[in-house]
Amino acid sequence: MYYKLSNMRFFLFLILSFCFTWEVCAQNATNSPYETLPLFSSDEIFEIKLKGDIRKLFNDRKENATYHPFIFSYDINNQQHSLDIRVKTRGHFRKMRANCATPPLLLNFDTLPDLAKTIFKGQNKLKLVTTCDIEKFVVQEYLVYKIYQLITEKSFQVRLVKVIFEDTKRNKTRSAKYGILLEDQNKMAKRNHSAIRKQLNVNPQTIDKESFLKMAVFQYLIGNTDWSIQYLHNIKLLVNHSGKSIVTVPYDFDMSGIVNTPYAAPAEALQLSSVRNRRYRGYCLDNMNEFESTFELFNDLKKEIYAIYQNNTLIDKTYKKNTIRYLDKFYEIINNKELSKREFQYPCDPNGTGNIIIRGLKKYKENSKKNSDK
Repeated sequence: MYYKLSNMRFFLFLILSFCFTWEVCAQNATNSPYETLPLFSSDEIFEIKLKGDIRKLFNDRKENATYHPFIFSYDINNQQHSLDIRVKTRGHFRKMRANCATPPLLLNFDTLPDLAKTIFKGQNKLKLVTTCDIEKFVVQEYLVYKIYQLITEKSFQVRLVKVIFEDTKRNKTRSAKYGILLEDQNKMAKRNHSAIRKQLNVNPQTIDKESFLKMAVFQYLIGNTDWSIQYLHNIKLLVNHSGKSIVTVPYDFDMSGIVNTPYAAPAEALQLSSVRNRRYRGYCLDNMNEFESTFELFNDLKKEIYAIYQNNTLIDKTYKKNTIRYLDKFYEIINNKELSKREFQYPCDPNGTGNIIIRGLKKYKENSKKNSDK
């Protein structure tokens, strides 16, 4: 009897071991950090249309906005596709009517079976960044996402589209304007063998230092101070499956100096006169040698970062010229020991504003745990 039980246990052990090994291998094979779903495998711009009660949707800007039924159609490779989806408004600053006529949206595809045959295969929820007022700023924000994709694969994937709103209740159609389709946060996390961590008040110094410095220096490059780790303000935290490594992923760059939207303004506590003025908002590092590998990475990527703007036909000559100058100043600073020490050791100054924590909008702290649609 004992012999039979031992054999049975051994056989069961082999089955479980095989299943576990197969599952891990299958996951590693399908969830490579470099795997890209069809929507984000190309930078080709295509046109999408939302048909439904546009006015009702845009008027629904309350904190807990509800979903509205819409027909979502798009044209790619001269082929028309149409799907029934749900849409709601999302966000904080850009959701407010006083700030944006067209609020940012959340598209919910409800994992429709038909998606398997379309460019939206594998998608469920997608954020749509809309043209708030002037559409050139959408393009300029899109390019910032492309910069960060050069720096790390632990970044949000994006696709630039043209968006048409057709109000079927009033028989009115708005002309196409640029928008950004933004990768779902859980898809981004899964692609990187991680999960989203929603804990508030995380100490920035517990973040993986290499990834944190990449992110913080990037934010300095683009002139963005509108973020904080502690309040998860324009930051997502990724934790790997071992639970030992936390990585930051930034998003929402409309308040950055490099985008320079008309409504962008630095937090009063930072004592900056303009978003074009850079300020490093990482934690204090007395030893500048700790920045060496990060600065080296940005120097290695310099040609590719400049190419995003130099070779781009979607931006005008003036913006291109001003942005190149803005990048020039960044590279002048990181390659000058005196300038870089002054800028990147600013958080060590007890009389400075380097350790100010940006809390975001009123009630952001209370709502950030339950509101993951921003």
